[in-house]
Amino acid sequence: MSATAELAGAQPAATPVGRRPRLLVRSLRTPGGAVGAGLSLLLVAAGLLAPLLAPTDPFAVDGPPLTAPSGAYPFGTDALGRDLLSGVIYGARTSLIVAASVAAMVIVIGTTVGLWAGYFGGWVDDALMRITELFQVLPRFFMALVVIAFFGPGLDRLVLLLGVTSWPLLARVIRVEVLALRHREFVEAARVHGASRTRILLREILPNALPPGIALLGLVVAQVILIEASLGFLGLGDPNVTSWGTLASEAQRFLRVAWWLSLFPGLAILLAVLGLNLLGDAVTDALTGRR
Repeated sequence: MSATAELAGAQPAATPVGRRPRLLVRSLRTPGGAVGAGLSLLLVAAGLLAPLLAPTDPFAVDGPPLTAPSGAYPFGTDALGRDLLSGVIYGARTSLIVAASVAAMVIVIGTTVGLWAGYFGGWVDDALMRITELFQVLPRFFMALVVIAFFGPGLDRLVLLLGVTSWPLLARVIRVEVLALRHREFVEAARVHGASRTRILLREILPNALPPGIALLGLVVAQVILIEASLGFLGLGDPNVTSWGTLASEAQRFLRVAWWLSLFPGLAILLAVLGLNLLGDAVTDALTGRR
């Protein structure tokens, strides 16, 4: 069983609320957690500091074509003479923009649905869970192909589609947490003291229900990065930005004569997805009592 499935089905009451911050810190000290956190921070740093780290503009013809990695061009150049290192760094920015935007939408939609379903129960829970199941079975990759075919490529459309279809797992995890928390002593105490429903949800339940959802978010973001790279590899990425998938796609024609064109973008995708999965698994293990 995957860590995601275990987290979604685990009973959160087994982990005391007060111990979660310490467990999360301890998870980062494990080998997997440390490597995952390091690789994830590297992705974020490269994306945020791309204009400072990249030697040139990724679309600029800056040198001789198909130059092997050297001191002047650490990752070599492509068939047009563009610096591949700059392309990989700006590809990290594209992946970061897509991942962060989708993550924000997933947190808002998934948390709202999970809170309402878990807290109100009854027909509200049933209706929201049926809607969640509907979105959960939608094939995101093929839906992205359809959207691009009808409306053309673009990061805004891709972010909107992935954000609207990637929240179900988070909603289910939050719902399970809320079901276990809504009758806890501190929630009942707030209710007895006259706290409003909104205050109970936002001040008492949400801070305690959100950590497992944040752990799951790393796995969701890793899937989003893979989908974005896959679309770029198929030539369906946004032509106005540089992405790792587009760089890997352009390298196909030169696999025998320019090995570096496929190696470095592929390695970037591998490290980014690996880092996010390791980080998500480490936090999941901490919250389910394995660490």
